[in-house]
Amino acid sequence: MTSVDQRTTPARNDRIPLGILLMLGTTVAFAASQAISKWQVASYPVAEVLFLRAFFSLLICAALILPRHGPGVFRTRRIGAHAARNFTQTLAQSCILIALSLMPLAGAMAINFSAPLFATLFAAIWLKEKVGPARAFALIAGFFGVLVVASPGADTFRIGALFAIANAVLYGSVTAAVRGMSVTESAETLTMYQMVFLTAFFGLALLVVGFTWPGSTNDWIALTLNGVINGIGQYWWTRSLSMAPPAAVGPFYYFSLVWAMLLGFVFWGDVPSFTLLAGSAVVVGSGLSLLWHESSKKPIIEPAEM
Repeated sequence: MTSVDQRTTPARNDRIPLGILLMLGTTVAFAASQAISKWQVASYPVAEVLFLRAFFSLLICAALILPRHGPGVFRTRRIGAHAARNFTQTLAQSCILIALSLMPLAGAMAINFSAPLFATLFAAIWLKEKVGPARAFALIAGFFGVLVVASPGADTFRIGALFAIANAVLYGSVTAAVRGMSVTESAETLTMYQMVFLTAFFGLALLVVGFTWPGSTNDWIALTLNGVINGIGQYWWTRSLSMAPPAAVGPFYYFSLVWAMLLGFVFWGDVPSFTLLAGSAVVVGSGLSLLWHESSKKPIIEPAEM
């Protein structure tokens, strides 16, 4: 495996421009998916919106991955770990969608960017990874930025921020788990099991909350498009990190916040406040410093969660 990685490293470096373009496309896809989810959750249960998004994402990922890798992509000896990781991710996605129903799109996504910081914390606890001064500074600064984003505003903003923080914490734990699983599982295997388990878990949730039949063709289109866009974003994310080092493409992921602010302003009239901009800058800055610090380490390709 090591020899294969060494042979492919130059090819990855030679395709950095394409990797950057795919990462930029990923940010547009995820921001658009979150915006559609925020719009639809006002009319339909959270579990239903998430189930349809996961189901159509599964179809897209299967169409993109299975022709290249075949059914062998499901070969694993860690089915329990996949199930546990995706159950946590189910809770995380539920929290972020509730947050989107209670607060501006950009604010929820800004807090979501603190997930890598929580991942570093969980990796130190579970995987015994050394924190060190640089990581510790990034963690402290990032938490401060989250507090700046979360604290100002109306009560609904603060309640929504609590769900957004819960999502970041849960996803941070998921990322730490994926780091451990990536030793034996490929990015394609992780992605396919992610889509399968999320679809199954949200399907079970529908048995409890019930299914509200979409009332218009436009709603059906939006709910379907949400899953398609999210699935394409998942695939582009994986392909981007397979073509270039995370240090080269990772910083462009923060463009998601730009698109979220634009979409929030266009569709909901959300004007970014000074505290949102300041807190977002701190969170993004701490994430970039952490990315720079980790750039010399072995890159880990993992499916994204938005």
